[in-house]
Amino acid sequence: MARPTDLSMHNRRDRLDPLPELTGLSARAPLTRTDLTDDPSAGTGWLVTGHDEVRAVLGDTERFSTQLPGTSGRPAQVGNLVQYDPPDHTRLRQLLAPEFTVRRMRGLEPAVDRIVEDCLDSLEKAGRPADFMRHVAWSVPGLVMCELFGVPRDDRAELARLLKVGRPAFRGRRAQVTAGGAYLAYMGRLVARKRRDPGDDLLGRVVREHGAEVSDEELVGLGAFVMGSGVENVAAMLGLGVLALLEHPGQLEQLRARPELTDHAVEELIRYLSVIPTATPRTAREDVTLGGQVIKAGDRVACSLIAANRGTPEGTADDLDITRDAAPHVALGHGIHYCIGASLVRMELRSAYPAVLRRFPALRLAVPPDEIQFRPQAPYGVETLPVTW
Repeated sequence: MARPTDLSMHNRRDRLDPLPELTGLSARAPLTRTDLTDDPSAGTGWLVTGHDEVRAVLGDTERFSTQLPGTSGRPAQVGNLVQYDPPDHTRLRQLLAPEFTVRRMRGLEPAVDRIVEDCLDSLEKAGRPADFMRHVAWSVPGLVMCELFGVPRDDRAELARLLKVGRPAFRGRRAQVTAGGAYLAYMGRLVARKRRDPGDDLLGRVVREHGAEVSDEELVGLGAFVMGSGVENVAAMLGLGVLALLEHPGQLEQLRARPELTDHAVEELIRYLSVIPTATPRTAREDVTLGGQVIKAGDRVACSLIAANRGTPEGTADDLDITRDAAPHVALGHGIHYCIGASLVRMELRSAYPAVLRRFPALRLAVPPDEIQFRPQAPYGVETLPVTW
């Protein structure tokens, strides 16, 4: 596996911040010809850092494709929506879109609140100090996804283990591959179960309403993609969000004193942290002039979400301010590949952040800040977060 230092500049961090080299590059020009070597299919290409230019690329599926070169239209991971272009992307996304409406999310909200409280109970029972990642950050989205997908209770512990071992890491590659295969095999069994007896859950409803329009392979891939990204991205946001608040005590106290700021705080933390630092690379379908540069047909293009989010037109830049009106950002994507579960992500964070502050008014790090170990590969986060109270 690659080491953190092998990652390209735009995929590395200085704790919560982009590298100074990336910030400087972004200040000089919105597009730069550079090395994209940590994406094996990319090589040299264009790094887009300007806010407007990033939105232009992400929003233009006519001229920029997410499909990997040489794949003849078949994604490397069937069901992974970010690897599809229309019309297949449109067809598959439309199967899932009704599952993430405001009405569906409101129906799930009591379960999310209950899960958050149960996980905070687990943190408290573990005693001081305890690992926030283990007891809360990973557990909350894992249990929420099990609820969303109707995973039987007896299966949840093993599924959680497979998700943990199978996630990208810089060690344990063989165990990771084995767990990844077992995870897909479990999703296959879950899809088969839903085909036989579709319940009132995400997969069950898709099977009932669109079963003839989607293959088992696509259902397995979609389920694995939505569940895996939903767990990893929210876990990263919960851990980094709590760390960011602890390292900005003025912001933490404002949120504790003014819970009405929760929506603003969630949006600001999503923007500020940008746990997916770079969007899935695109390939230019034709010559495109952007930011004063000519992107040639066939060129690979990587959009730095954190650079765009830290340098928005409103000048939000590098300060964390939970009182500001929501600034336009691309942390959840833009265009047709905008995060399909964005409403669920926000709901989980809205539930968790205030609950943590209520339950643990004296919450603080249990180790010096420089001992926090960050997880470099996307989604960016922390491996562990030892806290006390």
